[in-house]
Amino acid sequence: MLPLLYHSHHARFAEDLPFWLGLAAQAGDPILELGCGSGRVLTALAQAGYRVFGLDLDRAMLACLRQLAGQAAPPVFQADMAAFRLGLGFRLVILPCNTFSTLSENERRATLTCVRQHLQAGGTFAVSLPNPAQMAVMPAQGRPEIEDIFPHPLDGEPVQVSDAWRRTRHTLQVWWHYDHLLPDGTVERLSLSARHSLAPAAAYLDEMTAAGLTVQAVLGDYGGSPYQPDSPALIILAS
Repeated sequence: MLPLLYHSHHARFAEDLPFWLGLAAQAGDPILELGCGSGRVLTALAQAGYRVFGLDLDRAMLACLRQLAGQAAPPVFQADMAAFRLGLGFRLVILPCNTFSTLSENERRATLTCVRQHLQAGGTFAVSLPNPAQMAVMPAQGRPEIEDIFPHPLDGEPVQVSDAWRRTRHTLQVWWHYDHLLPDGTVERLSLSARHSLAPAAAYLDEMTAAGLTVQAVLGDYGGSPYQPDSPALIILAS
């Protein structure tokens, strides 16, 4: 149930989709999405006519993707993005949805090595993550606050989403609580958590160079603005 709630929540966010579709138009296919989850970005690319493949370690998320997409589901692989070998080359490899910063430094370096091995000559790798400079100056702790309410995908009853966080010197731990508000007044809660590294932008760029990738652009939002310390995101394009 948690993957379906996660998808219903995040499917309401579409601000980044034109960006990924634009990259696909420039780079061509085949396209590989790492950390494809329940398929919010992957299915948008597939519906636009691109030949796409997805990879994720979470079996439940991939099952949710297949359930939602049905016979139109693109090919997906259950594998660790830091240790995969597909025997295919890609014009575009993407890692959206703030996943990269949840990996350890060793996992990031291993992921970048896998990306380089699967990227065709002249191909593009694109990754988006929360701006670490902005996360580093957040208060040390954030109490739960309601960020969204959406109808439950099965019964239509309200699902109230609240988030909270705790920041240390090196990481930001975030929690999301999905409270299913039932007609009898009871509440069913399911929760997710993620820990983001607060490594500076320069560290991510150095890791890409060390993996043999060449950084082509560093952006601060999905509109293509150059990255600044106060940008909402950190988006890196490399080849």
